[in-house]
Amino acid sequence: MGYLDTYVFDGVYNQAAALTSTTPLPRDSLLRQSLSLFVFIYAYIVAFYFGTAGLSYRFIYDKKQESHPKFLPRQKLLEMACASRALPTITLMTVPWIMGQLHGYSMVYKEWSKFGYVYLGVSAVMFILFTDFCIYWVHRLEHHPLVYANCHKLHHKWIVCTPYASHAFHPVDGYLQSLPYHMAVFIFPMHEYVYLALFAFVNVWSVMIHDGEYMASNGIVNGAAHHTVHHLYFNYNYGQFTTLFDRMFNTYRKPSQEIYDRSRRNSKTVQAAQAQDIDTALPTLENKKTQ
Repeated sequence: MGYLDTYVFDGVYNQAAALTSTTPLPRDSLLRQSLSLFVFIYAYIVAFYFGTAGLSYRFIYDKKQESHPKFLPRQKLLEMACASRALPTITLMTVPWIMGQLHGYSMVYKEWSKFGYVYLGVSAVMFILFTDFCIYWVHRLEHHPLVYANCHKLHHKWIVCTPYASHAFHPVDGYLQSLPYHMAVFIFPMHEYVYLALFAFVNVWSVMIHDGEYMASNGIVNGAAHHTVHHLYFNYNYGQFTTLFDRMFNTYRKPSQEIYDRSRRNSKTVQAAQAQDIDTALPTLENKKTQ
């Protein structure tokens, strides 16, 4: 925050004080810190979301998927609008976690050698496994009938996704699935730059698993193909980074071969069959989840 205060926020608060004939909020004011964090985090996530999803859509996303029978009219704009409505609330709920880190309540550290250089890599693996496990259960519980209709159902409006679906959640849904990323550094130590790099990575990953481009048939990595199965068939592949916990708790479904083959997955026959499967299963699934 020191750099932001020096180059951005000191001037903003001084100008605001001059315009209102009041005393500028000091740097150690909790109100100022909260406001500054909200502005910074919100600006960051909006820029990162539209930038990453935009690049993915422009250069990676298979736009032939937009001809799928389950692709909604104007869906890309609807996804962007949904994310734009959710991000301010998610940011507001995130601020207390970052405040806790700034005030020394987390286990984030600055010295590269504090726990040894090997631990930098170990902590990254711990972060991935911890958050993958937690998000698996958050995601799975969001499919419970008492939760699904009022929270997670909105994200499943996007049966055939674009990269812009990555952050197109109900705000409570998006916040709950982000909680493990914040909790991690209150449970085990992480270097601040390793943590920041991983935080950027998870946002990129969220876009990647919605981009419709299935680069590798890997049974362990929960890539776009596995997450596509989740959006198409709902009750499978709840994990975020790996399929480990889906396999462990019997919710894993292997993507069919046509998902990996661009020409086959864009086949009208394949898409019609997927649409028919969804139309057959969806009334039962939705009924179970909204009862």
